Amino acid sequence: MKHVILIALCSMSLSGCLSTKTEEQQKIPIKPNLLIVLSDQHSYDMVGAYGNTQVITPNLDKFAQEGMLLENSFSNQPVCTPFRGMLMSGMHPLKNGAFTNDCPLLPNKSVLLAQKLKNEGYQTAYIGKWHLLGGDRDRGIPKGDLRYGFDKVITNNCHLDFRAHKSFFWNEKGEKEFFDEWEVYGQTKQALTYLDTIDKSKPFALVVSWHPPHDWGKKKGKDGKAHYRYDTLEEFMSLYNPDSIKVRQGIEPTPDLIDMYHGHMSMISGVDKAFGMLMNKLKETHLENNTVTVFTADHGDMLESYGALLPKQYPYDYSNRTPFLIKYPKKIKPNSKSDVLFGNLDFMPTILGFMDIPSKQNYDGKDLSDALLTNDQSAVDFVPIFNFERGTVKKHSWRGVITKAYTFTMNGGDNPLEMNNVLFDRKNDPYQLNNLFYNLAYKNKRLELEKLTNESMASFKDEFYVEKDFKSVEPEETWEYNYSKSPIELFENKINQIKQ
Repeated sequence: MKHVILIALCSMSLSGCLSTKTEEQQKIPIKPNLLIVLSDQHSYDMVGAYGNTQVITPNLDKFAQEGMLLENSFSNQPVCTPFRGMLMSGMHPLKNGAFTNDCPLLPNKSVLLAQKLKNEGYQTAYIGKWHLLGGDRDRGIPKGDLRYGFDKVITNNCHLDFRAHKSFFWNEKGEKEFFDEWEVYGQTKQALTYLDTIDKSKPFALVVSWHPPHDWGKKKGKDGKAHYRYDTLEEFMSLYNPDSIKVRQGIEPTPDLIDMYHGHMSMISGVDKAFGMLMNKLKETHLENNTVTVFTADHGDMLESYGALLPKQYPYDYSNRTPFLIKYPKKIKPNSKSDVLFGNLDFMPTILGFMDIPSKQNYDGKDLSDALLTNDQSAVDFVPIFNFERGTVKKHSWRGVITKAYTFTMNGGDNPLEMNNVLFDRKNDPYQLNNLFYNLAYKNKRLELEKLTNESMASFKDEFYVEKDFKSVEPEETWEYNYSKSPIELFENKINQIKQ
């Protein structure tokens, strides 16, 4: 009988200890995981959830329904390296060092995203395109400060050939290995393996960075000219009928342009499939509800819109307006949208805000987590946008702002009518077909936005344009153009008229 009593007392005692321990564990806040998925050169309008009825993106569309879609997300500088530098630092390129491609993000200038999370007890990893090292692109990422707080980095840096046995990555030993499948598939499987091997007792922060739907060089077109190349795996190319493809409004659907759209949208469907693989893994491992998951892009792709010669670096929505989808079931209601102005300078402070991780650092961006949840339009007046060029080449150097009503930029070249001088009415001209920069009726609006741009630049100590006398380049009468023809040709014609 005594033994029974002793066993009962021990059981009660053990039960009490276990109960106390469980209660203590329940009091410890469970930190959310973080998964950032990046697509490269992927415009906002190339996702079904943003209203495109021909691009096939079922997984991204489903994800948008499960979380929040940002209507007004912009890449402050629509170039790969600067985007990544701002995403990781929340700091302006003039402060973080990554002001153009192949200029490395400077370590130790501020506490970067992965460093902050590592200090908070996170296990951190980065898989895919890096493009932050600078210099020679054909090398792995050295261990130490230049990994910016990531414990594990598996990268192809920024090679452009995504085909099996052509695409590669640098393993943890610093050795180059080639994928035996399409690069996106290979990188996604690396991410899935990582999620299978993490320490389940610690939160994780993982970045998966795909290079497609970025072009992979140029090829000779049907018109005999060089055009960017986008063709990809037949399993995705076969999803689309080229004869049914429609191009953006105001653009002439040439055979070569249709080929570009075909390949670009096919790669996007491949990215969508890979994204679905990642989402399935989160569900299978019961990580979905406690993970802040973000899908966004470095910048967009002009796809020769408006006669553009480059895929990016322009102040047009197709270049700098990006998809931004975020899901966090503990805070974000399903199928929600926000049209608060958001720039990728805001990324780091906003994500930390969603994760309830305090930071005393002064960012150049804002924590917009609460504003996005409540769709608080008063939280942001404008997004600064800019583009830097190396040396004295200023053809694509420009500065400006995006407000809810207008997009404005002024260029730094010698040509006063270069296509980076823009003023677009965002409400009445959503496809940006009518540039009002030289319309005399909008002169006061243009000067108002120039002043705002200068004030923004002053806050970053950017001496690009302190003052400018617009009267010196003002045409004698209102001049408007439409983009049914190449704006470059129209600009050149107008310049010749002025010179005469």
